[in-house]
Amino acid sequence: MQATVGDQLLVHGRIVGQHDRVAEVIEVLGQRGNPPYRVRFEDGHESLMSPGPDCVVRHREDGR
Repeated sequence: MQATVGDQLLVHGRIVGQHDRVAEVIEVLGQRGNPPYRVRFEDGHESLMSPGPDCVVRHREDGR
């Protein structure tokens, strides 16, 4: 998994009834776009994250 600052991580809920969450990558701490990432969730909470198989990268569009 590779991401850059500004990309979004879509974290799928892992149990029934748990909603998907979206986090924006605000810092890439690994080499060449690899995890871990510092992310900010929609509610403003920040965290370090090494995404697992329940996560998808949404790359930001150029020109944003």
